[in-house]
Amino acid sequence: MPQLSQKGQDMPQSPIRKLVPYAEAAEARGIQIHQLNIGQPDIKTPKHALDAVKNADIEVLSYSHSAGFLSYREKLAAYYGKQGIEITANDIIVSTGGSEALLFAMGSITDPGDEIIIPEPFYANYNGFATASGVTVKPVISSFESGFALPAIAEFEKEITPKTKAIVICNPGNPTGYLYSKEELDQLSELVKKHDLFLIADEVYREFAYDGLQHNSVLNQREIDEHTIMIDSVSKRFSMCGARIGCLVSRNKAFMATAMKFAQARLSPPTLAQIASEAALDTPQSYFDEVISEYVDRRDTLVAGLEAIPGVRVAKPKGAFYCIAELPVKNSDDFAQWLLESFEHNKKTVMVAPAAGFYSTPGEGLNQVRIAYVLKKEDLIEAVALLKEALSLYND
Repeated sequence: MPQLSQKGQDMPQSPIRKLVPYAEAAEARGIQIHQLNIGQPDIKTPKHALDAVKNADIEVLSYSHSAGFLSYREKLAAYYGKQGIEITANDIIVSTGGSEALLFAMGSITDPGDEIIIPEPFYANYNGFATASGVTVKPVISSFESGFALPAIAEFEKEITPKTKAIVICNPGNPTGYLYSKEELDQLSELVKKHDLFLIADEVYREFAYDGLQHNSVLNQREIDEHTIMIDSVSKRFSMCGARIGCLVSRNKAFMATAMKFAQARLSPPTLAQIASEAALDTPQSYFDEVISEYVDRRDTLVAGLEAIPGVRVAKPKGAFYCIAELPVKNSDDFAQWLLESFEHNKKTVMVAPAAGFYSTPGEGLNQVRIAYVLKKEDLIEAVALLKEALSLYND
């Protein structure tokens, strides 16, 4: 039998999707599953975005520019301008989801054997992107007790070596919901300047900031323009996960020229999805006001419900639509699988994402789960009740 690559064998499974076969088997048994495991919002995609595709007068579905349609990039630049971020269309490369933007970034700044530093827990696919790029992730653990605030800069400096090329953050965070402050970004700015590193910020949840807090973009850290790379996506902002449209943004011209070569190699991002994404930028602020209000209500409902369960602790999120919860179990992987294989109450159960897969350090997060509060309030209340019942049975 031909030999598979070591890279392929090292590629980690998604902690979010690896339980899907068990969920499919449960559904085949007639079990209804409240899916709290994946960040797929149930908020409706803006109608005018979908209508733009339906009404597109296209005779030939052609390639776009490798950087994406100029009209879309100009409109994106205007959108960022309204957010207080001054960039031009030439600072943007449209990508096939935020995932491709991250791969372009890693491909442009790292060589096999290089290292990137990431505060953990972090979006699990960062591990996959690093493996695909031949890059080693050096984690710096953030604490549950602090709500997953930025670890001490001294902890980052301990991990910096001649092979270190970048620090990666997600702001607001997936899976933690933590929102970095301006002071924390200032600390990171000083660090990347001192050690001549890139600072990559995944800002796909920018709009989702709660409790009167404001999102702070790395692109507004103007003293480190040559160091900053921003990743963005329409997936969460407009509830358009299936569009697979993201973008890479940087004022570093040498970096963008290099990333463009990766963009040219994959030809272009999808045309119809760009049409929808460009139209989505016309979405009124009222849409976001309603969505934010809804997510705050869901967050508060979920957190209150979880905290009422004996032995459960929650790090209250400040943004995005995820939280990390500590459960009174030894291994959340086993518990999450048990929920799908062996537990049901009134023909219903819950699906969660074991949090160990969001850590790079072995043994961390074993009793934690990530919960996405992307279901309507009444479903969240029922899901929490099911989780409470499940924990009482599991621990008997």
